[in-house]
Amino acid sequence: MLNWFRAVLPREERFFDLFARHNKVVIQGAHALQDMLKGGDDILVHCQRVSQFENEADNITREVLTAVRRTFITPFDRGDIKNLITSMDDAIDQMQQTSKAVVLFEVKEFEPTMREMGTLLVDCANLIGRALPLLQAIGQNVPMITAITEEMTKLEGRVDDLHDIGLKELFLKHRNANTMDFIVGAEIYDHLEKVADRFDDVAHEINSIMIEQV
Repeated sequence: MLNWFRAVLPREERFFDLFARHNKVVIQGAHALQDMLKGGDDILVHCQRVSQFENEADNITREVLTAVRRTFITPFDRGDIKNLITSMDDAIDQMQQTSKAVVLFEVKEFEPTMREMGTLLVDCANLIGRALPLLQAIGQNVPMITAITEEMTKLEGRVDDLHDIGLKELFLKHRNANTMDFIVGAEIYDHLEKVADRFDDVAHEINSIMIEQV
């Protein structure tokens, strides 16, 4: 009877599979966002792809939250699992908010600084993908996890810098022209910066888990 009971319990390793699936979708979303920022005739297609990936990520998030409630033994604190998957989901949610702004304001062209921010966001998503598997053996991987999260913080800082540089360039470009173009451009910059902020939140959650486990 005991063996049967153990067999029907969800295995704790499932959480890492779900984290990996979610991160794969986040990476795909980041690439779609990067493609969107190239401009051209396929902008709406890429915006739709971002929304599609966001929906997929939401479904996986629900799987994680359901598994947290049903799993007898979890790899680390239930609250930490919830906070980690929620922060990951917040990142792709913010990507969708960016694409929605692009559709709403009918943006057709993007500044080079915006495209550079998009590239860094892909880098952020890939770094999260490197860090997540290391949580399966935290004690052995503290130096590597620390290095990855520190790199995440640096990338977030670089995105912040590009946000400020881009706003200044946008102001100089439009101060004697169409004010609405500046407002719309500033909106896109703010959304892109928020994506990086959400990735930094993921790094903080990973650090928090590491600190509690070692």
